[in-house]
Amino acid sequence: MAVETPGAARTSFDLKSTQLPVVAVVLKSSDGAQIEAEFRRQLGDDQSFFDDDLVVIDLAAVRDETRPIDFPALVALLKEHRTRPVAVRGGSETQMQAAFEAGLAAAPEAPQRPAPVPVETVHEVHEARGAQELPAASVPTLVIDKPVRSGQQIYARGGDLVVLAIVNFGAEVIADGSIHVYAPLRGRAMAGARGDATARIYTTCLEPQLVSIAGMYRTTDNELPENVRGKAAQVRLEGEKLIFEPL
Repeated sequence: MAVETPGAARTSFDLKSTQLPVVAVVLKSSDGAQIEAEFRRQLGDDQSFFDDDLVVIDLAAVRDETRPIDFPALVALLKEHRTRPVAVRGGSETQMQAAFEAGLAAAPEAPQRPAPVPVETVHEVHEARGAQELPAASVPTLVIDKPVRSGQQIYARGGDLVVLAIVNFGAEVIADGSIHVYAPLRGRAMAGARGDATARIYTTCLEPQLVSIAGMYRTTDNELPENVRGKAAQVRLEGEKLIFEPL
């Protein structure tokens, strides 16, 4: 929303709110040496994993730790791997103050999502609690033309989502309508997020951690059928069962 001073002429700029995709780095330890070692072990010398992605450092899991976090060193480590740390969230008052002194801003707290209910692995399809059957609104399709990286979440509110690049392991794509991934789908894909049972998931290479339509989901704890695993396929909902079909 633009902000203008009443009675003043239009200036050389407008102030508007916006939303940008960010990667959340969730710290599970305040030990800087451990963080650096595991970060380098996971990413090595791969300079293509990130692409100048904005980063929020999530401190919720370490907010009760008394060991101080070396934020300048952490920021330098993240920048080395082509990210742009901009903010922190979830920390204690002391941690947040240290982060501010390192040039980071405060980000809103992460929304809490209910954890999946544990189920026996023999069940291929489960119904998520609280799913409401609401039709998806008709809005323009959201198109993403960059890789969706681990830790990122993309949500197409009210419509379909089209991704023209890989959805990496640990990434999450959500749509109130259908999801189309014209590349490998290796993360989590949730279509019909507001209960649209007609929504579908399409991909040119089906290798997901989880797929869900209208609250019915399946993880890869149960191996996918051979005719769709790693191949072009679609996922649709038939009654209370997810159907996997080759394309």
